[in-house]
Amino acid sequence: MSAQTYTGDVEVGGPADTRELPGLTITKLAVSEMANNAYLLTATATGESLLVDAAADAPALLAMIGDAGVRTVVTTHGHWDHHRALPEIVEATGAETVAHPADATDLPVPVSRPVEHGDTVPVGDQTLEVVHLRGHTPGSIALVWRGPEGAGTHVFTGDSLFPGGVGNTQQDPERFTSLVDDVEARLFGTLPDETWVYPGHGRDTTIGAERPHLAEWRERGW
Repeated sequence: MSAQTYTGDVEVGGPADTRELPGLTITKLAVSEMANNAYLLTATATGESLLVDAAADAPALLAMIGDAGVRTVVTTHGHWDHHRALPEIVEATGAETVAHPADATDLPVPVSRPVEHGDTVPVGDQTLEVVHLRGHTPGSIALVWRGPEGAGTHVFTGDSLFPGGVGNTQQDPERFTSLVDDVEARLFGTLPDETWVYPGHGRDTTIGAERPHLAEWRERGW
C-alpha cells in the first residue's frame, strides 16, 4: 500500500500494511494470540532494515523481512510476548540485538547493544532516537524517527502508549505515575501533534489525538 492508503489496521493471519515515506519504508504485521505488532523499518537509500519486536511467529516475520538486510532487532521491553521469535530471527539474520539494560535479562538472547534514554540507533542512513519510558516495565523504550521534509515524525511506543491511554501498570500507583509522567514529558512534551504513533498492539494513533486526554488518564489512574 502507498502512504496514502496506509491505515495500520492489521489482523493476525492477515497481510502486512506498508507505508512508503521519504527515506523510510514502514511495514506493520500482527502476530500471535496476543496480536502483537512487529514493525520492519527499511532505509530507502541503502536497503538496510531494522525490526521492532520479534514478537512471535518467526516464519511470518521472516516472510515479511524477505530479502531486506536486517541489521538490527530492537526489543521495546522485556515482556515475553514481545520477544518469543527473537532467537530464530537473530539466528536467521545475524542481527544486532538492542534493548534497555533494565529489561535485558528478561530477553531470551544476550543484548549486544544496550541503549539508554537519548541514544540513537541507525537504520541505514536514517536515525532512530531512543526514549526511555519507565513504568510498564523498568526498561521500556520508544523509538522516534524524525523524517525529512514531507515525511513527518513517527514514534514506535511498544506497550507504553496506545490509543486511549498508557500501558498497563497493574494498578500500581507509583508505576502508573512514572509512566504517565514520562509519556507526558518525553513524548507529548517533545513531539508535534501530527506525530504518528505505532503501538505494540492494536491500531495506530497520533500524538494530537491522544494529547487532550492526558488529564483524564491521570484522573482515572490507568
